[in-house]
Amino acid sequence: MSTSQRGRTKAPESIALDQAEAVIVDRYTRLVRLAYLTLPGTLSRHRRVLVAHALVQRALPGFRARRALPKIPAPRAGEAGRAEAAWLTARVLGAALSHDRRPRGWPKRLPPPRELHPTLPTVWGLRLFPRAGGTEEIELAQLLTRLSAPARAAFVLCALDGLPRDEVVELLGAAGVTDPHDAMRTADELRADVGDAAGALLNSQEFDACSVQTRPTDLVRRRRRFRLAWCAVGVAAIGGTALTAVDQTVHHDDRTRPTGSYSALSVDALQRTKPDVWADTSRVDFTAWPARGALTGDRALLRRALSAWTDPPRGTRVTATKATSTQPPPDSTQLLYAGVVGGETVVLFHDGRRVIRYGEPASPSEPATLSFVRADDSDVTTAAALAVGRADGKVRYLTAPWIAEAQTRDLLRPNAPGRPLDVSDEGLTKPVEAPSAGGPCDSMPVLQLRSSDKIVEKHAFLVADLGDLAPVHLSYTPLPGTGAPSRQPREATSGTALQAWARGACRLPELRGRGVRSVNQWDFADQDLPENGGRAVWSCTRASTWRGDGDVLVQFRTSTESPTSPAKVAGRARSTASCSRFGQHVVAATGWTAGSGHRYLLAAGSRDVTGISVTGDVKADKSGRTLAVRAPKDAEVTVRARLAEGGSLSEVGASGTTRR
Repeated sequence: MSTSQRGRTKAPESIALDQAEAVIVDRYTRLVRLAYLTLPGTLSRHRRVLVAHALVQRALPGFRARRALPKIPAPRAGEAGRAEAAWLTARVLGAALSHDRRPRGWPKRLPPPRELHPTLPTVWGLRLFPRAGGTEEIELAQLLTRLSAPARAAFVLCALDGLPRDEVVELLGAAGVTDPHDAMRTADELRADVGDAAGALLNSQEFDACSVQTRPTDLVRRRRRFRLAWCAVGVAAIGGTALTAVDQTVHHDDRTRPTGSYSALSVDALQRTKPDVWADTSRVDFTAWPARGALTGDRALLRRALSAWTDPPRGTRVTATKATSTQPPPDSTQLLYAGVVGGETVVLFHDGRRVIRYGEPASPSEPATLSFVRADDSDVTTAAALAVGRADGKVRYLTAPWIAEAQTRDLLRPNAPGRPLDVSDEGLTKPVEAPSAGGPCDSMPVLQLRSSDKIVEKHAFLVADLGDLAPVHLSYTPLPGTGAPSRQPREATSGTALQAWARGACRLPELRGRGVRSVNQWDFADQDLPENGGRAVWSCTRASTWRGDGDVLVQFRTSTESPTSPAKVAGRARSTASCSRFGQHVVAATGWTAGSGHRYLLAAGSRDVTGISVTGDVKADKSGRTLAVRAPKDAEVTVRARLAEGGSLSEVGASGTTRR
């Protein structure tokens, strides 16, 4: 599929039907995968599968092109059949890129003309979608949805097809992309983030639109619709005028209800997601939550909640996490829940950027509450549960519709199995113990949730309550292996991860009230201690907020201590990129006393550290990723590391000379 200009020969303006069919049959799976990944992520997986197949099949000569394609770049001389492949690839790519475009001036509320949406393969009574991949594939899918369609196409052509950058730029230009170089730059940035695993991830079953699973549509609903079809036509004809008048009256009443300086959003304008959307979408977050609870039809309650959000009455307790707006509800506001939790009436909204909780206490003398938290860029784990009720040191969660199983476990007891947690049909859990905000750290309860096989197989993860509406996602990155690729964060459910978290769990309450989204514990180095003192592991615990910044805590734990005793803190840093994918290099140091009473300065660095130097009261220089040198107590030293690419690195949290 090469399209280089080297050795250019005249490219065909079109190709013969039999040649095109042979190329499509030979490259069908790859072309369908390219179309599937290029199509907009707003389409459901079912529709993207059908549209991808339709676009490839309609690429045969004889089908009317959606728009005239520029001349296709020619192949290198001597590569027979490459011109046909390039011609068809550009044709499929151009169709996928223009799928969701509307002609200039086309009304937004009307569907685009027929040529922009070709007739799909017809499937009755079934939903089709690719088989679920692992967490890395899901994360890549979410990253791809944030790119433009040309950038997605460039990423696929480079990472999966292995085309050089100049050939991809030419192919994008041939497909009608106005700025292919910008799309290429964006794709290069994503490739740098994903690394060498990009090709393998794209080649997985998560993105294979030719190997699909089938599920029935809603059988009961389908039967009911068939029976009521004729009745609906009659009712619509007879009562259309009356219903329109009633609807206009209701909307007028809701929208003109004055609340201070704003008008409250209409109850009828609230968006409600259908119950089965979560199993057939590539966007698994709060937008896939259906409206649940016994009071979702209570218009008076919803009107009060929207009015309180728009202009809180005097006495309402309003709280918001850092950098979270309390602006009135936008038109895109979605209803998540309305019901009674522990005697309190609770309503949950989501507006695409925030989750809002409105609470009415059982006693009329107590004030209502209104809480705002960030929720943008949520995913299958960070949108897995919300804390809807708190009382007597316990919390009740509303779990996402894709949660198939819930358990509780104690991080300070890593060898104890999880205990099953009862969850109601609407996703509401029984009250569970909340982590203590103060006092002794003798337990650290967390939730262990398992996703449904419909979205990802064998996916269990941990979340912990830190006082906000959304619990934080806990993950773990193991020690570097012997291979070249760096290890990525993974779920903290393995025995090794639980053992590591048992030493750092008591630090979690320090993060309360900071708007934390996720906490990852990265074991970045290990070393043998002097004088046969055992083994030590260095870890960097990063708390990433919904705002994007994060705080890190470098901890040092030894094999001779209790398996659950808090690890020693070796360094801290606030609002830093350290210990993230944008700050992958780290070095830290601490003092340590051997059993003989001798005192040592220990230092360790991450996988790209090639040497460590110490200056000040102690002078030392050693190749490798770890260092141990005798040092007096309270010695003032500066620790720096050398990196494989030639740069240097300062100690985490140190601004200069540090006393040990």
